[in-house]
Amino acid sequence: MTFIAGVLIFALQIFLVVILIRVVFSWVSPVPTNPVSRLAWQVTEPVLAPIRRRLPLMSGIDLSPLVVWLIDARHQRELRTVGQ
Repeated sequence: MTFIAGVLIFALQIFLVVILIRVVFSWVSPVPTNPVSRLAWQVTEPVLAPIRRRLPLMSGIDLSPLVVWLIDARHQRELRTVGQ
């Protein structure tokens, strides 16, 4: 069980890095023309889109990455307690 929890925690951390890459690229270049930006968009959009639809607009700021980050941190904390 510890190995599976460790692999899941690692996958969640990688996903957070991809979300961070997407956020940085959205600030620099909002149109995903860079292959890395396009890959980050394709990987994260299935998770971010449903959350974005449910969140109210906040002066044009997309808060869905923050929500996903908070959920991800909670899941990692729960997995660490299972993995002990």
